[in-house]
Amino acid sequence: MTESIHDDNELERLRYPIGRPADAAESTPEQREAWIEEIRRLPDRLEAAIEGLSEEQLDTPYRDGGWTVRQVVHHLADSHMNAYIRLKLTLTEEGPTIKPYAEGDWATEPDASGMAVGASLLILRGLHARWAFLYESLTPEQWERKFYHPESGQWTRLDTQASHYVWHGQHHTAQIATLRERSGW
Repeated sequence: MTESIHDDNELERLRYPIGRPADAAESTPEQREAWIEEIRRLPDRLEAAIEGLSEEQLDTPYRDGGWTVRQVVHHLADSHMNAYIRLKLTLTEEGPTIKPYAEGDWATEPDASGMAVGASLLILRGLHARWAFLYESLTPEQWERKFYHPESGQWTRLDTQASHYVWHGQHHTAQIATLRERSGW
């Protein structure tokens, strides 16, 4: 029984090297400024995390049964494009219902499982520049706007979304960094 608990704890550490996301309450202007800076810096941090990796290393799962480093990079582009579209919908529509997507299935498509990561790094650079710029333009009232997620059945405020995607970028970058550390790369 102790071995099972140890295995579960180890799996949790491998899956969530920075911990699970915290539920964000209402935000302060200072928190939002910090989140915007993190959104702006993610492409640099991700690129540093994968710098010098070989094709074989890019095709290594970050944990047993997990996505490869390549899939993680492409997933970040896919996920963050969806998040940016959700932001734009929330700013231009009243309480939109967003469209979920099957991220696990997206990760197995050829563009995520076999393509070079450079294209997704370029997407993330441009996307995050626009995302940070748009966030900087929001009024306090706009940060409170919400979208509805039909899978979770929850309404999400834009400040909560920002907090989550800061965590999301840090989370996946940490998965890569911990793999490199464990593997001695």
